[in-house]
Amino acid sequence: MALVLTARERRALAVFLVVIIAARLATLGAYPLMDSTESRYAEIARKMLETGNWLTPQFDYGVPFWGKPPLSTWLSAAAMTALGVGEFAARLPSFLLALACGVPVAVHAALRGGRDQGAWTLALFASTGLVFVAAGAVMTDSALALGTTMSMTGFWIAASGPDRHRAAAVTAFFMGLAIGLLAKGPVAVVLTFLPVGAWVLATRRWRDAWTRLPWVGGLLLTAAIVVPWYWAAERATPGFLDYFLVGEHWKRFVEPGWKGDLYGAAHSRPRGMIWLYWFAVALPWSAIALAWLGRGLLQKRVNLRAVVADPWRLYLLLWTVAPMVFFTVSGNILATYVLPGLPAFALLVGDLWRPRADDTRALRPPVRALLAAGLALPVLFVAGIFLAHDRLERELSHKALVQTWATKRANNGERLVYVGRPPPSAEFYSRGKAMTVPDIATLAPVLDDPAADFIALRAGDFARLPDAAREKLVPLGEFGDYRLLHESLR
Repeated sequence: MALVLTARERRALAVFLVVIIAARLATLGAYPLMDSTESRYAEIARKMLETGNWLTPQFDYGVPFWGKPPLSTWLSAAAMTALGVGEFAARLPSFLLALACGVPVAVHAALRGGRDQGAWTLALFASTGLVFVAAGAVMTDSALALGTTMSMTGFWIAASGPDRHRAAAVTAFFMGLAIGLLAKGPVAVVLTFLPVGAWVLATRRWRDAWTRLPWVGGLLLTAAIVVPWYWAAERATPGFLDYFLVGEHWKRFVEPGWKGDLYGAAHSRPRGMIWLYWFAVALPWSAIALAWLGRGLLQKRVNLRAVVADPWRLYLLLWTVAPMVFFTVSGNILATYVLPGLPAFALLVGDLWRPRADDTRALRPPVRALLAAGLALPVLFVAGIFLAHDRLERELSHKALVQTWATKRANNGERLVYVGRPPPSAEFYSRGKAMTVPDIATLAPVLDDPAADFIALRAGDFARLPDAAREKLVPLGEFGDYRLLHESLR
């Protein structure tokens, strides 16, 4: 049954979406890039722009980054080309990807329940916790989510929708696979074919799945888009395919605390933790959905068999849980891994929880609940940025430390020298000028040269400085675990 909103509800949802979108856009440059993941990807994009090497992302100058394909890096580097190097440009692609992801969500919902259903579902999607946060974070998951959403929506419309939309749906399905493969690799294929295969198996829709999509031509199109970069990347830096396909897509997930990560530590978590992550990042709608489900089961108003008997709802349910099912067995996970299932979750919640047709009030309870819970998200986010701004710059990023160096140095010859590898945010904000020495023992030549350098080191390293070295250094401030000192030449 189509959803019909009142005129007041339509206006309220329109304003709601404008506020959500405007709040996220306005805050893209309002806080520093966070260490280590966000600033790492931003710095990789900055190096791509600086070096002009658009084929191979670089972890350090001359050191290839094999951890992810380059789509997100290309987008951030392109934005920096147009807008300059900074937080806003680095994050803008994620914002645009989130907007693009909303299009198939709204179209999918509208085909099910009309235009108002599309607006209702889009409002739920835009105000989901991780969707809002990811829309302004430098990460690869946003591009992956767009790819899987295009593919999942495209498959459903191609297999079950009206014939007039089939050509566009088929194109979306195979283009989505290409986007996912260039954004994050084979995991995009898994997160698409796992729910699609389960749905086909459960509904026995083999004929529709096989005959309504041009599999040979479509997969050749996907390969034509994707394979050239993978081939060129392996030729440019031999060993990439082995590390990326075997290490990143097998060992990372089956070996807790995997030691083969070339770019940091693997994120070891208890198996099954991904489900708790899902509940947290899908707020507020995860809590509302579970409360609605629990109350309905207790009052015997919800029949789970009837829900899964509907092929459309079953498809959305399988799409929603696919990331959690896949990553349940993984010992190395992040909360962002659930993002590809959140579009389906919004579609499912929007279908099962919506204003009742027999309620004649101008603003019905579900709409009021959506407005109240959804608007709390940008309000809390903006308030958090304002209240924690100093901590964000000084403790969760090295923006303040680098700015202190930039404003206090007398000339360009006074270097910023880190004891140990600089955090990615220090590299980004110093535009790659932050130097490094391996340890305290190798700091002596820096202190003995004629330049009045700035030294950044951890508190523990400061305690191990020889007395003669401490006498040369003037403390300038503490920045999280780090201290910044200025070399005195008197």
